Amino acid sequence: MSQHKRLLSPLQLRGQTLRNRIVFGAHTNNMSDMGIPGPRMENYFVERALGGAGMIVTEPVPVHRSGVLTRGNLLHSSDDIIPHFRRITSRVREAGAVILQQLYHVGAHGDSDLSFAPHWSPSGGPSYHDSDGSHRMTVNEINELLDAHAAAARRAKASGFQGVEVWAAYHSLLDQFWTPWSNTRDDDWGGSLENRTRFSRTLIERIRRDCGEDFIIGLAISYSPGFEVTLSAESLCEIIALHDATGHLDYVTCGYGSYLEFDGIIPPFTHAEKLSTPLTAQLKAIVKHAAITSEAGVRTPENAETILAAGEADLVSIVRGQIADPHLARKTTEGRAEDIRGCISCNQMCWGRRSRDYWISCLINPSAGREWEWGGDRFTPAEKVKNVLIVGAGPAGLEAARGAAERGHHVEIVEALPQIGGQFRLAGMQPRRAQILDLMNWYERQFTKLGVTLRLNTFLDEAEIAAHPADTVVLATGSLPDETGFQRWLPQEPTLPGIEKGGVWSPEAVMRREARLGASVVLYDEGSNWRGVGTAWALAEQGREVTIVTPEPFVGKEIARTAADGAARRRLAQLGVKFLTEHCLTRWHGNGVTVRNMLTGQEETLPTSALVMATTNRAFDPWPESFPGKDTHRIGDCTAPRLAAYAFHEGRKLALSL
Repeated sequence: MSQHKRLLSPLQLRGQTLRNRIVFGAHTNNMSDMGIPGPRMENYFVERALGGAGMIVTEPVPVHRSGVLTRGNLLHSSDDIIPHFRRITSRVREAGAVILQQLYHVGAHGDSDLSFAPHWSPSGGPSYHDSDGSHRMTVNEINELLDAHAAAARRAKASGFQGVEVWAAYHSLLDQFWTPWSNTRDDDWGGSLENRTRFSRTLIERIRRDCGEDFIIGLAISYSPGFEVTLSAESLCEIIALHDATGHLDYVTCGYGSYLEFDGIIPPFTHAEKLSTPLTAQLKAIVKHAAITSEAGVRTPENAETILAAGEADLVSIVRGQIADPHLARKTTEGRAEDIRGCISCNQMCWGRRSRDYWISCLINPSAGREWEWGGDRFTPAEKVKNVLIVGAGPAGLEAARGAAERGHHVEIVEALPQIGGQFRLAGMQPRRAQILDLMNWYERQFTKLGVTLRLNTFLDEAEIAAHPADTVVLATGSLPDETGFQRWLPQEPTLPGIEKGGVWSPEAVMRREARLGASVVLYDEGSNWRGVGTAWALAEQGREVTIVTPEPFVGKEIARTAADGAARRRLAQLGVKFLTEHCLTRWHGNGVTVRNMLTGQEETLPTSALVMATTNRAFDPWPESFPGKDTHRIGDCTAPRLAAYAFHEGRKLALSL
């Protein structure tokens, strides 16, 4: 505990005791069922309470019909949610956490496909979420939204929440009122600082009046320095000081980014950590009543303790870290920080699924969102102990081995390579992705603690598997690069003409440093994800001349859902990488490649010393359908090549079934 003594110290808010300074902050998990919080959402939050979080701020509820943003949003303006939330708040409080609800309205940045209503904003500016404009509110409509916020707060109190967090972050409605660029009103709601903050100050006063002195009120803001028109740190400090002086505000949580600087809101691994501390440190120096919470890039207990020790905040919001390991707080409290499954900041299944309007999950913790059916991120002992042999130590095999051992099975995992991780480890060797290697180290530590037998440099043939004493065999042998050069968008060509000339490599061969490349490389990126983009980045960092050719309309199309594509393209451009979009390959010449414009049919030949083909892999499954006398299972890429998230999922799912 001495390593994290500040993080684990309690804090008082309005008579409520937070058992530690770890907040599971508000985020859209999109888990409602027709607007009602059901078992998926309930158990998602309860798991983090059981995991030791000091305070949980739940899924934001839209306060008004004009603020509906996602398919999974909770019902606005409806008491129907109250009994369902009472069940959640009761269980969370029983587990020892303080629980609040975030109230939000996105202002101009709505989504007409979901709200089927005009977006309401102070001055009628454009939406940065869809391509529509917004409606400049009348004074009566401003008062209607004030009433809606107050009603939502009263509804939260009736639901058993101990407070609410008012959303003013990311250039939302309140931020739009505060910001002169988006508030051009010339009445009592615009112009001077007093007028621009009238809406937020009034609604907070209304909540305090309606919900009482023992009700926690928080305010969520964000720091977004990427555009001149957004509020500066000095302006935000002035605004917060004005609110703090009322005495109604109990804490301010500070994130990063905005609808203009979108990739900073949920910063992927392309970004730095602890992004909001420059502002939180300034806020700490000026507030007299409110506690200050730092979020955005606070990933680990070590990050958090450093922030608190430096006096840069009073609380830390660790969201993705507690999605990846819901028991982060408990393990830290127990002095087992090394057992925390660290978030890898990939955004693939949290923001990546939310951006496609699904309920969120986690690449490395597939129980996220499935707590209600899988029993949380915990394991119950198996009814019958089995001897389990797992062949392949990629993501599927690793998670199957860990999960089976957690349930008490005797597990042996064999891997033909000298290290665990398979192709996922190679991804961890790409620029800024070393958090994946940290995860591999975590698996090895868990194997040691759980008594898993790990055999590296071990290839088992069919006879050896058949003769193995295990009663259960799990094949997790992964996939291999396609060596034919087949392209999805040239389906009439079974192979790439000229591939027999040599000099054509896979991303795996590049990252294993097996490829002999020369000074210039053309990388054909069919998947438009990190397998191609990250390999091109690594090659460019080595000083090679790199051209990315892709059939997609822009480089990194499949990682756009993670909000990391812009940062990746910026870095590639800085390194001199050239982009050739909506093109395919028609012939390899050994010293150049002919490409075809898929829009015009025009061809040109690019001189290059090597060609890297990031195309769809082929499953590697050389074994018989089953082994006599053994319960045989196949998981991961050996069934079909896919992204790593699905391999982790199948590994966990199988472990729970054994």
